[in-house]
Amino acid sequence: MNGGPSGFNNAPVTRSFIVASAIFTVFSGIQGRADKLGLSYQDVYQKVNFLKIVESAFAFSSTPELMFGLYMLYYFRVFERQIGSNKYSVFILFSSITSILCEVLALALLKDSSLKFTAGPYGLIFASFIPFYLDIPVSTKVRVFGVQFSDKSFIYLAGLQFPEFISSFFARLSWPSIRSMSATSTRNVMGSVPSYAVRPVEPNYPAPVPSTPEPLEASIATLVSMGFDRNSARQALIRARNDVNVATNILLESQSL
Repeated sequence: MNGGPSGFNNAPVTRSFIVASAIFTVFSGIQGRADKLGLSYQDVYQKVNFLKIVESAFAFSSTPELMFGLYMLYYFRVFERQIGSNKYSVFILFSSITSILCEVLALALLKDSSLKFTAGPYGLIFASFIPFYLDIPVSTKVRVFGVQFSDKSFIYLAGLQFPEFISSFFARLSWPSIRSMSATSTRNVMGSVPSYAVRPVEPNYPAPVPSTPEPLEASIATLVSMGFDRNSARQALIRARNDVNVATNILLESQSL
């Protein structure tokens, strides 16, 4: 399962955001400020630092977070292709502002000078899991030690590689060990899955039937606007019985072969 055609075709906003995030991260790393990017009570209420507030919404504080973060942002470019660049820009702006306001409110409530949030565009990343859960259907399933996973499960597991972001707030609420516990459990889960134990299951696409009507022109145009050619879009809609979401996953599956 991937985000459609490779590269940033029909995803210019995602490309600009990823480039900006990488530049902010590298620049702060060169200056030796990577571990000081997270917002603290002093940055907001004692000595207001607007530049640091902006940096905290773009730059990651470590190389592993940068790698996983840019991968997630790159994968979620499929949403820009679905809703268009203008609407996706609004989604980015709303998610980022909401994330900053939540951090500012938490700092105001706790008034803890030692509290520092993890820097990075996590508001956008975790907000993207909502349309990912609601709008992206399951295309394939695998079975690991008798437990069934879908192709979407591995994207959720990738999101769990950010335990410090989740624990940085709750660690101040009498749960000092949650950070080490979440990091250890994540490593154990990922390290205990051998590659030979994964047995692919046949995709559960609906089989095409001769009586399937000709796809709607609007549905074909929707898929073409996402970067797929017209003939492939038409064939996928026939196989999916005119379901645009299922047809999208059929095209994504064919791109990954």
